[in-house]
Amino acid sequence: MPSVSPSVTPADIDSPDMRHAGRDLLSLALMDARNHTLHLLGQYESALAQTRFAVPVLPEVEPPLWLAGHVGWFAEFWIGRNTQRALGPRCGPEPTRLASIEPEADRWWNPALLPHAQRWMPALPGLDATRAYMLETLEGTLELLEKTPDGDDALYFYRLALFHEDLRGEQLVAMAQTLGLPLPLGLPGAVAPREPLPMPATRWLLGSPAGGFVFDNEKWTHEVAVPEFEIDAQPVSWAQFVEFVDDGGYDRPELWQPEGWQWLQDKAGSEGRRGPRHVEQIGVASGAVLQTHFGQAVRMAGSQPAMHLSWWEAEAWARWAGRRLATEVEWEIAAHTAVRRGFRWGDVQEWMAGTLRPWPGFSPDPWAAYSQPWFGQARVLRGASFAARARMKHPKFRGFALPGRDDGFVGFRTCAL
Repeated sequence: MPSVSPSVTPADIDSPDMRHAGRDLLSLALMDARNHTLHLLGQYESALAQTRFAVPVLPEVEPPLWLAGHVGWFAEFWIGRNTQRALGPRCGPEPTRLASIEPEADRWWNPALLPHAQRWMPALPGLDATRAYMLETLEGTLELLEKTPDGDDALYFYRLALFHEDLRGEQLVAMAQTLGLPLPLGLPGAVAPREPLPMPATRWLLGSPAGGFVFDNEKWTHEVAVPEFEIDAQPVSWAQFVEFVDDGGYDRPELWQPEGWQWLQDKAGSEGRRGPRHVEQIGVASGAVLQTHFGQAVRMAGSQPAMHLSWWEAEAWARWAGRRLATEVEWEIAAHTAVRRGFRWGDVQEWMAGTLRPWPGFSPDPWAAYSQPWFGQARVLRGASFAARARMKHPKFRGFALPGRDDGFVGFRTCAL
């Protein structure tokens, strides 16, 4: 594997500029990403040593060994085995592929062939075999990268593999939170409250331009006329959310959309909760929030961002407050132009007002299962959480999730009506 140049710093390989990284820097970032995944796998090994990696079958959980093997499979599937990798995004979704270094790789780790519930089957490889496959596939990826020209098409799948692994790394962190596993990861710090920011009317190029790496749901830039608006300087805090709870927000159906109210009743019936996920105590008399993080109850500061909230909860809070969720274009304008005025992002992902839809000029990239199946169903997430690698914290990135998901490190901010 390539050695690390003394002139390259960790900030170089963990920067949003990695979307434009050349071959040498990309090689180092791919090693960094794999080391991070293996580190997280080691944390799972320590936490689950007595159960041999056994985890419950839950909709928002993958078996950690399956997810780790899938990371190696994804890179090999699109790079080492892909005879048309040089075409980049012009490659079709089903190019001619070579055989895997592991004869059972597709049967074990291809999500299209192995439904979610079957990923717990005992025939999957153990830790040693999974780790060996991850190291072998990385070695193969780096050897091919050494011979690859520096160009956007030629490097497309290497960049895709990098960012896919970063997404799966954040998924491993969120799963540890869901499962209550101890993970030594600091939470976002308290932030002094700031007044909402007035933003002037403008015309804005929403979406990503061509050049470098672009996720397909960011294609392409298109001009949008935006009236003046006022946007929160930071995501809604626990102190603000407690007021909603104290005012009976979880018992007032008029504040919720019908689907959201049904979601809330289902959660109350199945889990007995009347508040955000992982919260053991909230508000009413004390105003305190006690939320479990990685298996330990933590008293949250009032000025920390509220998190583990569904889109339904965010929308209900905004309605209660006489405000509305921010739109994608409003958030993007503020993230690009208002940081020096106090616009803070990067502690939690943030629910946007809109449903995930394709933009003008959209076409699915070779990994067609990424966003296209979720158009019209998922809600958009902007920003990034504290659990994301810094190179994923790009102001053009469009995350997404179904509106009832509350397992991620997700909050929201609002705008004036």
